[in-house]
Amino acid sequence: MKLNSLTKMAAAFDETEKMPVLFLGHGSPMNAIEENEFVEGFRKIGKTIPKPNAILCVSAHWETKGTFVTAMQNPPTIHDFGGFPQALFDVQYPAPGSPELAKEAQQLVTTTSVGLDESWGLDHGAWSVIKHLYPDASIPVVQLSLDYYQGPNYHYELARELQALRKKGILIIGSGNMVHNLRMVAWNRLSEPEYGYDWALETDAKMKAFILDGNHKALIDFRSQGKGFELAIPTPEHYLPLLYTLALQDKNEKIEIFNDKAVGGSLTMTSVKIG
Repeated sequence: MKLNSLTKMAAAFDETEKMPVLFLGHGSPMNAIEENEFVEGFRKIGKTIPKPNAILCVSAHWETKGTFVTAMQNPPTIHDFGGFPQALFDVQYPAPGSPELAKEAQQLVTTTSVGLDESWGLDHGAWSVIKHLYPDASIPVVQLSLDYYQGPNYHYELARELQALRKKGILIIGSGNMVHNLRMVAWNRLSEPEYGYDWALETDAKMKAFILDGNHKALIDFRSQGKGFELAIPTPEHYLPLLYTLALQDKNEKIEIFNDKAVGGSLTMTSVKIG
């Protein structure tokens, strides 16, 4: 990389107070357009965060072979779902991208090569929640992909390398769901407040206890935590964004848990703010 490019990149984001880190349980894409307690929770938490220079989002819905970061100036809004009302497909979230942030993230990560992506954009794991934090779409957003060939420790260690971004005004968001088993959803009970199967509630409680105790090792080694974890995480893509958030936690940082409810038996909307 040429010297002038490095100089421009270094100046792109000034030193700031350390930004918080979020894990957002995004749930149904319909949360993008519905008014409910979870949406209100996103808005409320957004008001507690200093205005970021940009956002880096790790979404459950961008899985790749290798690790990539979106690097286009104007990322498209991706409607990566089916069977929902037209009103949801009509939603656009025209936040700018940040090629500068993409290159900065690329340079910070040394455990693997990070590709600059020009073809993805913002999937619903990103825009459906970020739109409630920043409805005017004025904050630049980039996405970091999940390499589906890699295990949980790889993702945790990669995330730790992004720590410097917190002091450059970058809000890092993991977006998924701690308990996420679509095959076991009780569709006929979606409107029933806080309905969760026993195993889902017990596993969510264990996850929260590990988070509050700072026991990241147990959360990284989730496959050894018993049957409840197996049911809660049948595939890891909705869980891994939590590890990206936890990896960025400094010692003794304040943890706030919000939107802490089950939906449809086998999903939880539990969300976490660190810092």
